[in-house]
Amino acid sequence: MQLLKDAGLTITMNSERRNLSKEELINMSKQNDIVLNGGFDKMDAAYFDQCQHLKAFSLMTVGYDNVDVAAATKYKIPVSNTPGVLSNATSDAAFLLMLAVSRKAFYMNRLILEDKWNFYDPTANLGTELYNATLGIYGLGMIGIEMARKAKAAYDMNIIYHNRNRNEATEKLLDAKYVSFDELLAQSDVLSVHANLSEQTRGIFDKKAFDKMKPTSIFINTARGGLHNETDLIIALQNNIIWGAGLDVTNPEPMAKDNPLLTMPNACVLPHIGSATKQARDAMATLAAQNVIAAAKGQPLPNIINPEVYN
Repeated sequence: MQLLKDAGLTITMNSERRNLSKEELINMSKQNDIVLNGGFDKMDAAYFDQCQHLKAFSLMTVGYDNVDVAAATKYKIPVSNTPGVLSNATSDAAFLLMLAVSRKAFYMNRLILEDKWNFYDPTANLGTELYNATLGIYGLGMIGIEMARKAKAAYDMNIIYHNRNRNEATEKLLDAKYVSFDELLAQSDVLSVHANLSEQTRGIFDKKAFDKMKPTSIFINTARGGLHNETDLIIALQNNIIWGAGLDVTNPEPMAKDNPLLTMPNACVLPHIGSATKQARDAMATLAAQNVIAAAKGQPLPNIINPEVYN
């Protein structure tokens, strides 16, 4: 906010702790030249049809699946995001979930709250160790690389990955191996998802995918909830098709309080807090503000998603 004020911009801010309706978003946007979106509001083609005047649309997220970028591009509206600065925080969340699921940590904590920490049974609720296990990364970008680096340093995990394109530099750095999607499913002891949500990746982790995974495997998703089919995941966990799951993202969000995943021994769920550290959010806000300031000055946005608007 201070960066925007220092740049001499007049600011209209939604200060209510609620999601604005589509009509409210459009009306507010019509009264301004640039929009900075700090949440996950849906900006579809209908939104941009009515907000063709915008000089820029700045996201305070790295993902942009909630924005119809093609519609923005149609009206020459540059769209920006905040890549890079949340890789440490989000990979920490993935690592946290991996470890928590491996020891059934959330469930064991609930047993204390329910006054069920009583009789000692040396074979009850046993976890599994991660040493020398195989970590599969779906989407070996900045966050996936950090997750792989942590897992290799802590547990000497073997790294395999699947991307649209090979990342040979990272293969050398992490001694990682590129595999097909089916090989990723079949070989991973832990499968951690770090890909963007698109029409090609939406629901890719479904019954067919879970059936190909090891019954001892752990599924982690800190990317977008739309990448997995939540009903299929619940069934896979209930029927021991896979061993456990850790989610920082759900489908839908927010999830219902009676969702079976919240009470399963082998599931750990967080409320989309992957980038929720002071350092990451400050850096994200700074990038978002810098993109707005550049647009106000008539300069190219530093973190542009659709650079073709400048052609």
